[in-house]
Amino acid sequence: MNKPIIYQILPRLFTNYNETRQRCGTKEENGCGTMADINERALQAVADLGATHVWYTGIIRHATAQRNNPAITKGQAGSPYAITDYYDVHPDIARDEKNRMAEFEALVERTHKAGLGVIMDFVPNHVSREYKSTQKPKGVKDLGEGDHPEWAFSPLNNFYYLPGEKFTMDKDLQGYEEMPAKVTGNDCFTSHPSENDWYETVKLNYGVFYQGGREKQFFPIPDTWQKMLDILLFWAGKKIDGVRVDMAEMVPVEFFGWAIPQVKKKHPKMLFIGECYDPNQYHAYLQAGFDYLYDKVGMYDYLRGVMTKNWPAEGITRQWMQHGDAQLKHMLYFMENHDEQRIASGFFCGDGSCAEPAMIVTAALNQCPVMVYMGQELGEKGMDIEGFSGIDGRTTIFDFWGLKSIQAWANEGLFDGAKLSEEQRELRAFYQRLLTLARDNRAIQKGQMYDITYAQGEGFNKQKHYAFLRHLGTETLLVVVNFHDREQEIQVRIPDDAFIYLGMDGKAKATATDLLRGGKQTIVFQPDQPISITLPAWRGVILKIR
Repeated sequence: MNKPIIYQILPRLFTNYNETRQRCGTKEENGCGTMADINERALQAVADLGATHVWYTGIIRHATAQRNNPAITKGQAGSPYAITDYYDVHPDIARDEKNRMAEFEALVERTHKAGLGVIMDFVPNHVSREYKSTQKPKGVKDLGEGDHPEWAFSPLNNFYYLPGEKFTMDKDLQGYEEMPAKVTGNDCFTSHPSENDWYETVKLNYGVFYQGGREKQFFPIPDTWQKMLDILLFWAGKKIDGVRVDMAEMVPVEFFGWAIPQVKKKHPKMLFIGECYDPNQYHAYLQAGFDYLYDKVGMYDYLRGVMTKNWPAEGITRQWMQHGDAQLKHMLYFMENHDEQRIASGFFCGDGSCAEPAMIVTAALNQCPVMVYMGQELGEKGMDIEGFSGIDGRTTIFDFWGLKSIQAWANEGLFDGAKLSEEQRELRAFYQRLLTLARDNRAIQKGQMYDITYAQGEGFNKQKHYAFLRHLGTETLLVVVNFHDREQEIQVRIPDDAFIYLGMDGKAKATATDLLRGGKQTIVFQPDQPISITLPAWRGVILKIR
């Protein structure tokens, strides 16, 4: 497929136009967006931004303070990853709770009509401590229904247990009782997790005996495997186009190698995107059938270091080289998501426009798919004190809240951007040009990349500048970015090796057209001839060479 451009949406926040913003506010006080409010205008605006897919976060029913014990729920709205029913849509994001599944199916249909694919979360590692499915298909046994809680481990069990120990915490559990205690979701094998643990969740058992030297008991197929496959097939049957697999590397890769081919046999175009952080496991998870894996500890972390820690820009080369050609195209690039701090926050850059050079690298360097988080293109700061989530530079996933940037863009459902500031308009326009180019330009989608940073000399600061070529057929793109906080006149030289490798023809005079902001300049496009490019602070250029 072509290069996917994924736009992440948390429906609870995306279409919430309530401006109360009371700390720790309830749904009634602070409001809550719904699936039905993600209308045709919203989806067209997302498509116009350049997206090919929407990742809807928080679709599956999860724990909330109102419906579950608040002592083991994070925030009023709860974590979207503390699932209480794998077969149900979350009631809070429905206009009519009784028709919530129909509302989700209608959202999928609307999204497809806008020309966008639908991605949703699959959370296989853990569930809420109060998991109980009321919407499971007839004849399906619930998770834990046939467990032997007197056994610490058995491949027959869906959960891990701590026999003889009661679940406790350093706070009042308000009547919640769990005996024996189940193992907490972040592999916390204690009956007394801390408030820094994933205490609201319990770990699912895929047949790995953690306390027995991580022995794998996969024959016969553990019961959890079949139940989770059935859940995947259930949602695939709702005509979704892919799943983002939460904490994939905390689930044995053997399960995915068994399950993904079965899903793809029935739904061949289904995408599997894995949240993985250990590069040593990337190969195994790709072999198991994943289409894409997070490149968080590589490209994301390094680009952030260039932007905030004065790491040398030339080190970007090492980040893409570590994967090899076959693996590289399966890495998912991003600069924001719900787990990471906002670029415009006080913990990152303090200004969303400073993301331009990093986003150009993210979107144009390779064939890798690109992900953007709602509000990123508007410079959302993530600096509110929402409740459970304090000032941490992130947009809350635990609280009912209204995002000022999204509300200004949405304009009560018109999605015309009428209330945006001039700075926000300019930033969104940049994202729109860049993402549309990444989506539609064949050289960026499928072309070869040649990193020319190594070949630069005088007039090129490898600490702050980065340059590369994308080439396909007769089309050549020269990409140069400036991470410096001052305007720079950059001298770029294209080595003879690049001309040979890419099969490019040199020209005494060529026209270089700026595909991001327009404008043209005449250059000498020959080996080792300097090309002078002036870039403002924190800016970049994609030049089409003719």
